[in-house]
Amino acid sequence: MFKRQCWQTLERQLAWNPAVLLLGPRQVGKTTLARAVAAARPGTVFLDLERESDRARLAAPELFFAQHRDQLVVLDEVQFVPDLFNHLRPEIDADRRPGRFLLLGSAAGDVLRQRAESLAGRIGHVELTPLLAAEVPAVAADLGALQQLWQRGGFPLSVTATSDAQSYAWRSDFIQTLLQRDLRSWGVNVAADTLHRFWRMLAHLQGQIFNASQIGQSLGGAAHTTATRYLGTLVDAMVVRRLEPLLPNIGKRLVKSPKVYVRDSGLVHALLGIADIDALQGHPVAGASWEGFVIEQVAALMPADATLSFYRTAAGTELDAVVERGSRRIGIEVKFSSAPKPTRGFWQALEDLGVEQAYVVAPVAEPYPLARNVEVIPVTQLTPQRLGG
Repeated sequence: MFKRQCWQTLERQLAWNPAVLLLGPRQVGKTTLARAVAAARPGTVFLDLERESDRARLAAPELFFAQHRDQLVVLDEVQFVPDLFNHLRPEIDADRRPGRFLLLGSAAGDVLRQRAESLAGRIGHVELTPLLAAEVPAVAADLGALQQLWQRGGFPLSVTATSDAQSYAWRSDFIQTLLQRDLRSWGVNVAADTLHRFWRMLAHLQGQIFNASQIGQSLGGAAHTTATRYLGTLVDAMVVRRLEPLLPNIGKRLVKSPKVYVRDSGLVHALLGIADIDALQGHPVAGASWEGFVIEQVAALMPADATLSFYRTAAGTELDAVVERGSRRIGIEVKFSSAPKPTRGFWQALEDLGVEQAYVVAPVAEPYPLARNVEVIPVTQLTPQRLGG
């Protein structure tokens, strides 16, 4: 089992809150992490709500919860019981002891967050992402291991596959299962082939501005609202990131549309038919794939109360990512080069935004300064402390 960085966050949340919602895409390791947490709490009750037999045990939720008030109750795949949160609220109010419920949600992230709003003040939120570079021990000392993680992506079964071919087959099966079974079970009524085409388009457009009208036309003349709805579906499934622009009041024309990323680099490669590192190194998407890989590390490691955005003007001044926490801004530029040279637009962006500290993240072995408060670093040295934590 990999030691997940959010483990301590999850434990802290359980120590503070009666309930904690652990969100993440399918097969990312939520159940494994929850069982490890439960192992330290004898008597934990574990229900998988995807199984009809376990859902039947919740036929009378008020009685079930009251019966297990002195135990941690882990409820896996909570999206299969839509009214669960309505039953949890009165039970938590009857006994607000911390660490009573651990809820696992595999997708429909925004939907589950909205449902959890009924538990405001009673529930904490933790997101489990695909494996980060810092969570794979071999990556810290081996550039080849980093390349493999980038190429295979961070889903544990893809990372630990015995060969690139097995990893690629697993990711291809994951994509088909999500589209043909999981999304349908969550109430998404869009043909799997249509969503597959749309998802492949997003992989081709990795890290680019989302133009709903243009993508709709490529889908056979679909309305821009349809393309936007498809995007929302994959964002809710936590397999696509919609990165919003930073819009400071600086008197310049700014790009106001979001950028989009397929969140796991291994899924980018599977969607585009890139089966191994040799094929990836020579592919046009390599630079954008590396950018998305780094952006996901930043999103996972930055403080929970920080916001992530990008900055771009109509004249081309750009910063790949901006982490904001209070009045502090940290800039992130991603370069797929062992000798990165930021453009003039990067330096102008730092000036426009008054960035306190900036990092150029590149496939380099060691960090080194580039200018005052600007440092080139390897992705393995992205840390919560560097990102404002």
